[in-house]
Amino acid sequence: MSSYPNPRGLRSVLFSCLIGLSLLLISVARAEFSAKDWEGKWVLVKSQSSALDVFDTVSLEFKSVSVDRVVINEKWGSRRSHAELLDLKTGGEVNAVPIREKVFTSNVFMGVRREVGATRDIVANWGEGMEVLELEETLPILSSQGKSEIEYYSTISLNADGTVMTWIVRRGTRPVGQKYVLKREGYRDAFYMEMSDNWTMDADLPEQAALITLQGVVNQESPLLYFVYGPKWDFRFTDEIKDYYEAKKQFTFKQLKSFRAALKAFEGKVHNYVVWDKAERTSLIVSFTVAGLEDAIVVSEEFIPLMEESGLKQVADFRGKFTGMSDVEIYQWAYDEYWDRCSKDAIVWMGGDYGRRMRPGVADWGMRLKCFFTDLSTKDNDPKWAEEYAMADKLLSEMNPMGMCFGWHSYGKDKERDHVKLASKYVIRISGLHTLPNTSFNTQVALSPGFKFRNNPNIEEGKTYKPQQKVYLAAVQTDSLGIGAWTRPGRGSIPYAWQVTPNWLWMSPSVLEMFYDQATDNDLFIGGLSGPGYMYAKAIPRDALPTVIAKSREFMEALDLNIFEFMDYSEGASIEGNPDLPQSLIDIYFKEMPDVTGFLNGYAPAYTFVHQDGRVLVSYDYYMSEGRSEEEVVSDLQELSVINDKRPYFLLMHVRNWSDITRVKAVLDELGSDFEVVPLDVFLKMAAAEPTFETYVRPEGPLQ
Repeated sequence: MSSYPNPRGLRSVLFSCLIGLSLLLISVARAEFSAKDWEGKWVLVKSQSSALDVFDTVSLEFKSVSVDRVVINEKWGSRRSHAELLDLKTGGEVNAVPIREKVFTSNVFMGVRREVGATRDIVANWGEGMEVLELEETLPILSSQGKSEIEYYSTISLNADGTVMTWIVRRGTRPVGQKYVLKREGYRDAFYMEMSDNWTMDADLPEQAALITLQGVVNQESPLLYFVYGPKWDFRFTDEIKDYYEAKKQFTFKQLKSFRAALKAFEGKVHNYVVWDKAERTSLIVSFTVAGLEDAIVVSEEFIPLMEESGLKQVADFRGKFTGMSDVEIYQWAYDEYWDRCSKDAIVWMGGDYGRRMRPGVADWGMRLKCFFTDLSTKDNDPKWAEEYAMADKLLSEMNPMGMCFGWHSYGKDKERDHVKLASKYVIRISGLHTLPNTSFNTQVALSPGFKFRNNPNIEEGKTYKPQQKVYLAAVQTDSLGIGAWTRPGRGSIPYAWQVTPNWLWMSPSVLEMFYDQATDNDLFIGGLSGPGYMYAKAIPRDALPTVIAKSREFMEALDLNIFEFMDYSEGASIEGNPDLPQSLIDIYFKEMPDVTGFLNGYAPAYTFVHQDGRVLVSYDYYMSEGRSEEEVVSDLQELSVINDKRPYFLLMHVRNWSDITRVKAVLDELGSDFEVVPLDVFLKMAAAEPTFETYVRPEGPLQ
């Protein structure tokens, strides 16, 4: 006698369970919908759906919807396809839908076929508020052992904003259900293009600059054009973000392979163009200003025929316009012509590269914000740059406090410290990448419904963190997430802290969501630098500090950050200068950030160490540079442990973005049992419990 249970008896029990489970899944978030929310065509999001094999896709077209009736055109496949029209009365009555084709759409490779000439008996019901359509079905089939029936239970539901449909199919004969995610036809359809790594004026810069400004025009109202940048681009994750948008945000991307194809794809969305002069680099920077104000694309001379062919209107021509003029004279002309129309909340320093090379990744974003573009020198007390500095000072002085400066300083004119110091003087926040890509696209991709930023803290409330007689080491990477080692080998293998770019909360929220989604328990996010963006605390007017700190605190709370970092080279070079902080400044931050676990200071090593109000401010004792061999780094850290012979010794290490975590771990594994790598928040708690450092702050007043 067989010990196997009756499959039909099991089916009944299983079917009841599946109904309950499906109802539970869709009851989590209910919303009120009407017929028009359902009507239209819904297409498959493959990355979020069960596999379909031969039928590579499925779509549902709701042709007629009411409380009493729903008409659905169900289509499977593209090249090989199967379509079926379901005209269903709702409210509990059985709808007999004739079976005209034998195909078993779930999987044509199973030895199962539908019984042609029989009927699909379907009962359709709307959930409360038309938030879900429930379908119960009995399907007669034929298999190798003859006739039988399959019982189906399906739920088709909409997300809160009615843009995404989830179709869950469960069968009494199958232990695992199938899930199909569909989106409205046309919803989050976008194009992408691949950029080369050659950004010189004599190579790909003219075309790629034109494309970036095209992006700035077409992404004004919705995210339509995205770029994947080359492997040498500073911001390393454009391909990964695209994959994330496809997998988690229901985007469907179609590739464009030429400037001409891009113009054709966006025909009717762009109307104007500006001509820049390849003999005068600064003319391109001025053209970006005009492009933002006039919703235009920028082109060099060789593309004029294509512009005319495409029916675009020329709104400015800078060929020969600036011949013989200095940069300050060109920018003065641009100031007179355009400054009044430009934003006073945002400005772009289109620096970084200089000479015949430019990488204007941030230009699309500057256009969206109607920014004035420049690369004026911010170097003070240098006769060579006196005129440019005076104009840079004037521009920033006319900006609104707490505004933002995007892009980066010019490597050929000044230093980072000059740039950040001058901006901080006028309470302007720096977002420091001229290569920051796709922000006009990213800013329009909202957080997933219900998503909350959750960090990975290691501190337990009420627990005492008492250090042992060891060397405690914590590793931190600054320079934001975008140019770091996030996707390189080793992440998650050791405790590691990552400085977050706080303004991405509104500039690129879903990019931040991606990082938080991918974080391991060993990845801890921290805030900085010095303000709600990159600033120098010592250069900020003291009366503005409460506003600056309040905004920083707002970001910290939203992003679930509990550690704050300073970086300040307003008084000297970024390596050997004076990054230390005075007590009066420290007091303000301790007071205005009472919930912060602790503070970090520096980039390269600094000397400010403070124990105050049960918390600490510690500086870096080590900077792990790219050029230092692993063997030398090990020796450096061991030597520091000998020099600092009190135990516990708290060794804070800054890791530059060039090093992946596998390299860092290889170093740390060689340090010996006296060393322990700990999470940064635990590190700060233990340092506060038993501070063995000597308190030091920068003397008040001018440096001698």
